[in-house]
Amino acid sequence: MRVGVTGADGLLGATLVPLWRRAGAEVLGWTLDDFDVRDAAATRRAVLGARPDAVLHLAAWTDVDGAEAEPDAALAVNRDGTAHVAAACREAGAQLVYLSTDYVFDGSARAPIPPATRPAPLGAYARGKAAGEEAAEASGPRWTVVRTGWLFGPGGRNFVDTVRAAAARGRPLRVVDDQVGAPTSTALVAEGLWGLVGGGRSGRWHLAAAGAASWFEVARAVYGAVGADPALVTPCRTADAGRAAARPAYAVLDCRATETALGIALPRWEEHVVAHLRTGRVPPLGLIDGDA
Repeated sequence: MRVGVTGADGLLGATLVPLWRRAGAEVLGWTLDDFDVRDAAATRRAVLGARPDAVLHLAAWTDVDGAEAEPDAALAVNRDGTAHVAAACREAGAQLVYLSTDYVFDGSARAPIPPATRPAPLGAYARGKAAGEEAAEASGPRWTVVRTGWLFGPGGRNFVDTVRAAAARGRPLRVVDDQVGAPTSTALVAEGLWGLVGGGRSGRWHLAAAGAASWFEVARAVYGAVGADPALVTPCRTADAGRAAARPAYAVLDCRATETALGIALPRWEEHVVAHLRTGRVPPLGLIDGDA
Protein backbone atom coordinates (compact mmCIF):
# COMPACT_ATOMS: atom_id res chain seq x y z
CA MET A 1 0.00 0.00 0.00
CA ARG A 2 1.34 3.44 -0.99
CA VAL A 3 0.08 6.29 1.18
CA GLY A 4 0.70 10.00 1.53
CA VAL A 5 0.47 11.57 4.98
CA THR A 6 -0.01 15.31 5.47
CA GLY A 7 1.10 16.68 8.82
CA ALA A 8 3.66 13.89 9.04
CA ASP A 9 5.67 15.76 11.67
CA GLY A 10 2.71 16.46 13.96
CA LEU A 11 1.69 14.74 17.19
CA LEU A 12 -0.01 11.82 15.44
CA GLY A 13 2.13 11.74 12.31
CA ALA A 14 5.32 11.30 14.33
CA THR A 15 3.99 7.97 15.58
CA LEU A 16 1.97 6.90 12.55
CA VAL A 17 4.60 7.30 9.82
CA PRO A 18 7.24 4.99 11.34
CA LEU A 19 4.59 2.50 12.51
CA TRP A 20 3.04 2.19 9.05
CA ARG A 21 6.49 1.84 7.47
CA ARG A 22 7.34 -1.00 9.85
CA ALA A 23 4.02 -2.58 8.91
CA GLY A 24 5.06 -2.64 5.26
CA ALA A 25 3.40 0.42 3.74
CA GLU A 26 5.25 2.75 1.41
CA VAL A 27 4.69 6.04 3.25
CA LEU A 28 5.31 9.50 1.84
CA GLY A 29 5.44 11.80 4.86
CA TRP A 30 4.54 15.38 3.89
CA THR A 31 5.22 18.41 6.05
CA LEU A 32 4.76 22.13 5.53
CA ASP A 33 8.22 22.16 3.93
CA ASP A 34 6.84 19.97 1.13
CA PHE A 35 3.63 21.90 0.47
CA ASP A 36 0.96 23.95 2.20
CA VAL A 37 -2.54 22.47 1.95
CA ARG A 38 -3.89 26.04 1.60
CA ASP A 39 -2.20 26.08 -1.81
CA ALA A 40 -4.53 24.11 -4.09
CA ALA A 41 -2.07 23.85 -6.98
CA ALA A 42 0.80 22.68 -4.78
CA THR A 43 -1.44 20.14 -3.06
CA ARG A 44 -2.63 18.80 -6.40
CA ARG A 45 0.93 18.48 -7.72
CA ALA A 46 2.08 16.59 -4.65
CA VAL A 47 -0.82 14.13 -4.53
CA LEU A 48 -0.98 13.43 -8.26
CA GLY A 49 2.80 13.13 -8.42
CA ALA A 50 2.84 10.59 -5.62
CA ARG A 51 0.05 8.42 -7.10
CA PRO A 52 -0.94 7.09 -3.66
CA ASP A 53 -3.56 4.49 -2.90
CA ALA A 54 -4.67 6.62 0.04
CA VAL A 55 -3.94 9.99 1.65
CA LEU A 56 -4.11 10.35 5.41
CA HIS A 57 -4.89 14.01 5.97
CA LEU A 58 -3.54 14.83 9.43
CA ALA A 59 -2.39 18.42 8.81
CA ALA A 60 -4.60 20.87 10.68
CA TRP A 61 -4.82 24.12 12.57
CA THR A 62 -4.82 22.76 16.13
CA ASP A 63 -4.63 25.94 18.24
CA VAL A 64 -8.17 25.80 19.61
CA ASP A 65 -8.02 29.11 21.46
CA GLY A 66 -5.98 30.83 18.75
CA ALA A 67 -8.71 30.00 16.23
CA GLU A 68 -11.06 32.33 18.10
CA ALA A 69 -8.70 35.25 17.37
CA GLU A 70 -7.98 34.14 13.79
CA PRO A 71 -11.07 32.26 12.57
CA ASP A 72 -10.42 32.88 8.88
CA ALA A 73 -6.88 31.56 9.17
CA ALA A 74 -8.12 28.43 10.94
CA LEU A 75 -10.80 27.88 8.29
CA ALA A 76 -8.25 28.29 5.52
CA VAL A 77 -6.37 25.28 6.87
CA ASN A 78 -9.09 23.04 8.29
CA ARG A 79 -11.83 23.62 5.71
CA ASP A 80 -10.17 24.92 2.55
CA GLY A 81 -7.00 22.87 2.96
CA THR A 82 -9.07 19.72 3.37
CA ALA A 83 -11.08 20.62 0.28
CA HIS A 84 -7.84 20.93 -1.68
CA VAL A 85 -6.64 17.52 -0.47
CA ALA A 86 -10.07 16.05 -1.24
CA ALA A 87 -10.05 17.42 -4.78
CA ALA A 88 -6.58 16.04 -5.38
CA CYS A 89 -7.59 12.62 -4.03
CA ARG A 90 -10.66 12.59 -6.26
CA GLU A 91 -8.53 13.34 -9.32
CA ALA A 92 -5.88 10.80 -8.32
CA GLY A 93 -8.42 8.10 -7.49
CA ALA A 94 -7.01 7.85 -3.97
CA GLN A 95 -8.90 7.15 -0.78
CA LEU A 96 -9.03 10.18 1.54
CA VAL A 97 -8.76 9.51 5.26
CA TYR A 98 -9.54 12.64 7.28
CA LEU A 99 -8.66 12.90 10.97
CA SER A 100 -11.36 14.76 12.82
CA THR A 101 -12.15 15.46 16.42
CA ASP A 102 -14.62 15.16 19.27
CA TYR A 103 -14.74 18.97 19.17
CA VAL A 104 -17.29 18.79 16.34
CA PHE A 105 -19.90 17.93 19.01
CA ASP A 106 -21.43 20.40 21.44
CA GLY A 107 -20.92 18.30 24.55
CA SER A 108 -24.61 17.99 25.40
CA ALA A 109 -24.66 14.18 25.10
CA ARG A 110 -24.99 12.09 28.22
CA ALA A 111 -23.86 8.78 26.69
CA PRO A 112 -21.06 7.81 24.28
CA ILE A 113 -21.60 9.59 20.97
CA PRO A 114 -22.22 7.38 17.88
CA PRO A 115 -20.44 8.18 14.60
CA ALA A 116 -23.70 9.09 12.84
CA THR A 117 -24.42 11.94 15.28
CA ARG A 118 -24.78 15.27 13.52
CA PRO A 119 -21.92 17.70 14.34
CA ALA A 120 -22.80 20.77 16.38
CA PRO A 121 -19.52 22.67 16.76
CA LEU A 122 -19.14 25.31 19.46
CA GLY A 123 -16.13 27.38 18.37
CA ALA A 124 -14.05 28.48 15.39
CA TYR A 125 -11.67 25.51 15.52
CA ALA A 126 -14.58 23.08 15.77
CA ARG A 127 -16.47 24.74 12.93
CA GLY A 128 -13.41 24.39 10.72
CA LYS A 129 -13.02 20.70 11.51
CA ALA A 130 -16.72 20.05 10.89
CA ALA A 131 -16.44 21.87 7.57
CA GLY A 132 -13.39 19.75 6.82
CA GLU A 133 -15.52 16.63 7.33
CA GLU A 134 -17.99 17.94 4.76
CA ALA A 135 -15.15 18.62 2.34
CA ALA A 136 -13.79 15.11 2.83
CA GLU A 137 -17.20 13.57 2.22
CA ALA A 138 -17.39 15.48 -1.07
CA SER A 139 -14.13 13.94 -2.28
CA GLY A 140 -15.88 11.06 -4.05
CA PRO A 141 -16.84 7.49 -3.20
CA ARG A 142 -13.67 6.69 -1.25
CA TRP A 143 -13.61 8.79 1.92
CA THR A 144 -13.14 7.89 5.56
CA VAL A 145 -13.65 10.31 8.45
CA VAL A 146 -12.15 9.17 11.75
CA ARG A 147 -12.86 11.19 14.89
CA THR A 148 -10.70 10.94 17.96
CA GLY A 149 -9.72 13.20 20.84
CA TRP A 150 -7.61 13.91 23.90
CA LEU A 151 -4.47 12.64 22.10
CA PHE A 152 -1.15 12.09 23.82
CA GLY A 153 2.12 10.59 22.64
CA PRO A 154 5.80 11.23 22.09
CA GLY A 155 5.39 13.45 19.01
CA GLY A 156 4.51 16.82 20.50
CA ARG A 157 2.81 18.84 23.22
CA ASN A 158 -0.05 17.13 24.98
CA PHE A 159 -1.89 17.23 28.30
CA VAL A 160 -0.47 14.01 29.76
CA ASP A 161 3.16 15.04 29.32
CA THR A 162 2.48 18.62 30.42
CA VAL A 163 1.00 17.30 33.66
CA ARG A 164 3.89 14.87 34.05
CA ALA A 165 6.33 17.79 33.89
CA ALA A 166 4.36 19.62 36.57
CA ALA A 167 4.33 16.50 38.74
CA ALA A 168 8.10 16.13 38.40
CA ARG A 169 8.51 19.64 39.83
CA GLY A 170 6.02 18.98 42.61
CA ARG A 171 3.80 21.79 41.37
CA PRO A 172 0.20 22.16 42.55
CA LEU A 173 -2.29 22.23 39.67
CA ARG A 174 -5.89 23.33 39.23
CA VAL A 175 -7.57 21.29 36.50
CA VAL A 176 -11.10 21.42 35.13
CA ASP A 177 -13.41 18.66 36.31
CA ASP A 178 -16.44 19.42 34.12
CA GLN A 179 -15.08 18.19 30.79
CA VAL A 180 -15.19 14.43 30.23
CA GLY A 181 -13.47 12.37 27.55
CA ALA A 182 -10.95 9.55 27.13
CA PRO A 183 -7.20 10.20 26.79
CA THR A 184 -6.10 8.30 23.70
CA SER A 185 -2.57 7.41 22.67
CA THR A 186 -1.29 8.28 19.23
CA ALA A 187 -0.16 4.67 18.94
CA LEU A 188 -3.74 3.47 19.38
CA VAL A 189 -4.98 5.80 16.66
CA ALA A 190 -2.10 5.00 14.29
CA GLU A 191 -2.65 1.26 14.61
CA GLY A 192 -6.44 1.58 14.53
CA LEU A 193 -6.17 3.56 11.30
CA TRP A 194 -4.01 0.81 9.87
CA GLY A 195 -6.76 -1.67 10.60
CA LEU A 196 -9.53 0.52 9.19
CA VAL A 197 -7.70 1.57 6.03
CA GLY A 198 -6.25 -1.88 5.42
CA GLY A 199 -9.72 -3.32 5.85
CA GLY A 200 -11.08 -1.00 3.18
CA ARG A 201 -13.42 0.81 5.60
CA SER A 202 -15.10 4.00 4.45
CA GLY A 203 -17.60 6.37 6.07
CA ARG A 204 -17.50 7.81 9.59
CA TRP A 205 -15.72 6.08 12.47
CA HIS A 206 -14.87 6.84 16.07
CA LEU A 207 -11.51 5.73 17.43
CA ALA A 208 -10.57 6.39 21.05
CA ALA A 209 -9.57 4.58 24.21
CA ALA A 210 -12.27 2.98 26.33
CA GLY A 211 -13.54 4.54 29.53
CA ALA A 212 -14.11 8.13 30.50
CA ALA A 213 -12.67 10.67 32.91
CA SER A 214 -12.49 14.39 33.51
CA TRP A 215 -9.25 16.27 32.90
CA PHE A 216 -8.98 16.57 36.69
CA GLU A 217 -9.20 12.79 37.09
CA VAL A 218 -6.61 12.27 34.36
CA ALA A 219 -4.22 14.72 36.01
CA ARG A 220 -4.57 12.96 39.34
CA ALA A 221 -3.88 9.62 37.64
CA VAL A 222 -0.73 11.06 36.04
CA TYR A 223 0.56 12.39 39.38
CA GLY A 224 -0.06 9.00 40.97
CA ALA A 225 1.59 7.09 38.13
CA VAL A 226 4.84 9.05 38.41
CA GLY A 227 5.00 8.94 42.20
CA ALA A 228 3.82 12.49 42.90
CA ASP A 229 1.08 13.35 45.39
CA PRO A 230 -2.32 13.38 43.58
CA ALA A 231 -3.62 15.72 46.29
CA LEU A 232 -1.55 18.48 44.64
CA VAL A 233 -4.17 18.43 41.86
CA THR A 234 -7.35 20.29 42.73
CA PRO A 235 -10.52 20.73 40.65
CA CYS A 236 -11.89 23.87 39.03
CA ARG A 237 -14.64 24.66 36.55
CA THR A 238 -14.19 25.40 32.87
CA ALA A 239 -15.61 28.86 33.46
CA ASP A 240 -12.73 29.53 35.87
CA ALA A 241 -10.05 28.49 33.37
CA GLY A 242 -10.38 31.62 31.24
CA ARG A 243 -9.97 29.91 27.87
CA ALA A 244 -11.04 31.75 24.72
CA ALA A 245 -12.76 28.80 23.02
CA ALA A 246 -15.77 26.86 24.27
CA ARG A 247 -15.13 23.17 24.73
CA PRO A 248 -17.52 20.21 24.72
CA ALA A 249 -18.37 19.17 28.27
CA TYR A 250 -18.93 15.57 27.22
CA ALA A 251 -16.68 14.14 24.49
CA VAL A 252 -16.85 10.37 24.97
CA LEU A 253 -17.02 8.64 21.58
CA ASP A 254 -18.96 5.45 20.93
CA CYS A 255 -16.37 3.13 19.37
CA ARG A 256 -18.35 -0.11 19.33
CA ALA A 257 -18.61 -0.19 15.53
CA THR A 258 -14.86 0.34 15.26
CA GLU A 259 -14.18 -2.47 17.72
CA THR A 260 -16.38 -4.78 15.66
CA ALA A 261 -14.68 -3.77 12.42
CA LEU A 262 -11.22 -4.29 13.90
CA GLY A 263 -12.15 -7.43 15.82
CA ILE A 264 -10.67 -6.15 19.07
CA ALA A 265 -11.65 -4.47 22.33
CA LEU A 266 -10.01 -1.06 22.59
CA PRO A 267 -7.92 -0.64 25.77
CA ARG A 268 -8.98 1.62 28.61
CA TRP A 269 -7.32 5.02 28.77
CA GLU A 270 -5.63 4.28 32.10
CA GLU A 271 -3.71 1.35 30.61
CA HIS A 272 -2.09 3.45 27.89
CA VAL A 273 -1.50 6.55 30.04
CA VAL A 274 0.36 4.57 32.70
CA ALA A 275 2.38 2.60 30.12
CA HIS A 276 3.33 5.82 28.31
CA LEU A 277 4.46 7.48 31.54
CA ARG A 278 6.44 4.51 32.85
CA THR A 279 7.95 3.00 29.69
CA GLY A 280 7.46 5.50 26.86
CA ARG A 281 5.54 2.84 24.92
CA VAL A 282 2.01 1.49 24.96
CA PRO A 283 0.87 -2.08 24.31
CA PRO A 284 0.01 -2.64 20.62
CA LEU A 285 -3.52 -3.53 19.56
CA GLY A 286 -2.31 -6.63 17.73
CA LEU A 287 -3.40 -5.44 14.28
CA ILE A 288 0.14 -5.38 12.86
CA ASP A 289 2.01 -8.66 12.70
CA GLY A 290 5.32 -8.58 14.55
CA ASP A 291 4.86 -5.11 16.07
CA ALA A 292 5.44 -5.35 19.81
